[in-house]
Amino acid sequence: MISSRVLLLRSATTLSSRSFCVGGVSKQGRAPDMVDGNPLLHVSNVRNRLREIVGASTNWSDHQQAMAERVSLSSMLAKSQSDLPAKRMKDSFLEVHLPLGSEPQLREKYLTYHNTVRFGRILEDLDSLGVLISYSHTYNPALKRSPLSIVTALVDKIDMRQHFIYPDCDIKFTGHVTWVGNTSIEAKMHMSQYHDGAYTSVLDATFVMVARDPQNKRAAYVNPLKPEGPEEEKLFQQGEANKSRRVALSTASLLKVAPTDEERKIVHGLFLNTLDTNTVSFCSRILPPNSVWMEDAKMKGVEICHPQSRNIFNRIFGGFLMRKAYELGWANACAYGGCRPNLVAVDDILFQKPVEIGSLLMLSSQVCYTQGKYIQVRVHSEVFDPLTQQHNTTNIFHFTFASDRDVPSIIPKTYGESMLYLDGKRHFNQTVES
Repeated sequence: MISSRVLLLRSATTLSSRSFCVGGVSKQGRAPDMVDGNPLLHVSNVRNRLREIVGASTNWSDHQQAMAERVSLSSMLAKSQSDLPAKRMKDSFLEVHLPLGSEPQLREKYLTYHNTVRFGRILEDLDSLGVLISYSHTYNPALKRSPLSIVTALVDKIDMRQHFIYPDCDIKFTGHVTWVGNTSIEAKMHMSQYHDGAYTSVLDATFVMVARDPQNKRAAYVNPLKPEGPEEEKLFQQGEANKSRRVALSTASLLKVAPTDEERKIVHGLFLNTLDTNTVSFCSRILPPNSVWMEDAKMKGVEICHPQSRNIFNRIFGGFLMRKAYELGWANACAYGGCRPNLVAVDDILFQKPVEIGSLLMLSSQVCYTQGKYIQVRVHSEVFDPLTQQHNTTNIFHFTFASDRDVPSIIPKTYGESMLYLDGKRHFNQTVES
């Protein structure tokens, strides 16, 4: 039986273009609950609310002083999780509006040259919302400012339910905490769009946040979560399963253990298919028809990290990093497939180290696996220190794209590229099976 996810993958390539109202505001895209423009639910208010919670400033010089003053909040941290009251899932529920249909002036920030929505901007909004949801879970009315520094640790999964986002239709984000560890929080978010008189599902996202002390140096306890009813209990158990799955994947990483027997056979088969039968030499390789060497499917970029892209804790905003990585990965998939690809899924984005303001951020995108119309792209980001000449990995991103036609097969040449190929295959299979 073919899973619904496979059917979703197959349908992704049929949604490459749609018509919409470019001139004024399409009435079909104006949701009744956004016409009045409730400012408390507006997407632009999310970052402002986060600044209020931690006491950050919009001014760069004032912001640095405000962060220095947060050191005094350390005494307000809980000594153990048992000292904190349990919270319910509904305590952290938030609904945020992105009125692209009701507010045309907002649309330009999200618009591409081809009159589609910039998904990188959506990633930024999801990241900010995930942090605000986590702060809503840990809210203490007795404190004027939160002593916690909550940051994104991992984007576990973003599943696309619809592969076209209308640029002139209102969008609604909803989400709440679904699982809590001692110092970590899982938040699930849903994005829907108002079109033809009703909201339709666009994506589901699962983010994992971690709580740190005011100086963002050590872990801090968060409120426990108390599920109410079988549905919430199921969500909580799914969070436990997600944690176990992440631990299993980390244990089986190709950076730690050898490939499986089946994977070794795949690598050897790729090697045999590229041998020159005329020379009978291990060193003589020939590219098969309709194929591309992996070394020829790269795209790179560099960013100077300015204060404008900072988060509320004086480091580079995680949503900014995701947007830059996604846009580079999309451009690579576009060049590789020869058409504008659709995003199918975002998988396992790991934030290994924070990126400091003033850093030179090096981004490297690699097509690492292909199957039919699908392109698996891995984006690696690292910080380069020109003084020490050292490179430090900060993030790894995995994106699955769908083209409107079959794409060339990607072929690894070295053992390291073969491991990238197998890792890409694992992520693609996980996307198909979920």
